[in-house]
Amino acid sequence: MTRDAPDYPARVAPAIADLSRLDGVISECRACPRLVAWREEVATTKRAAFRHQEYWGRPVPGFGAVDAEIGLLGLAPAAHGGNRTGRIFTGDRSGDVLFAALHRAGLANQPTSVSRDDGLQLAHTRVFSAVRCAPPDNKPTPAERDTCAPWLHRELELIRPTLRVVVALGGFAWSAFWPALRAVYGMKPPTPRPAFGHGTLWRGPAGVPALLGCYHVSQQNTFTGRLTPAMLDDVFARAKDLAGL
Repeated sequence: MTRDAPDYPARVAPAIADLSRLDGVISECRACPRLVAWREEVATTKRAAFRHQEYWGRPVPGFGAVDAEIGLLGLAPAAHGGNRTGRIFTGDRSGDVLFAALHRAGLANQPTSVSRDDGLQLAHTRVFSAVRCAPPDNKPTPAERDTCAPWLHRELELIRPTLRVVVALGGFAWSAFWPALRAVYGMKPPTPRPAFGHGTLWRGPAGVPALLGCYHVSQQNTFTGRLTPAMLDDVFARAKDLAGL
């Protein structure tokens, strides 16, 4: 089965039995030509500060506990962050802010995330993205979002027994949750769908994880003060409470 076929994720993902295998298969996907071209171009041209480093240049799988009660859902890997290091939210300013907050919340063993072999471990938490390749201008197309969705859906299925809350980092992630609700839990999304907002909480029936909104940890938000460390601390404290931790 060719990895560059548009239906590759949809055909392969449902049959994968564990997260380790899923992570490996995700990293080999070539289903979206524009994203493949961009991620590989970035990995070749590089940023001057990282010119001596070998870039990952592939789709970036999820990271964290296999029995997570808390899921952190982002948009996509950063061109010179996850696309460089091979781990989501690793090696860029967004990750600096995110993992420092997770450490303060007792959900990470260290406050930094710089490389895949830096010793970082997450407790009760798994981090993943709606789109697994770095997109140009951080803007995946609707078709790319939908092509990639089966990876997210299968990841949620595999942690479904323990997952209690999903923190959506930004409006794109918030929107990506609703198709997953139908695909993974067989539940029709609410009508109208709740609008994204920082601190907005949606709760479904028993057995379905709560959805908690949080402004994305982008430099635009953290540098301007739209998202502060205290605001992140409040979100993760609430997520822990919802997860029963």
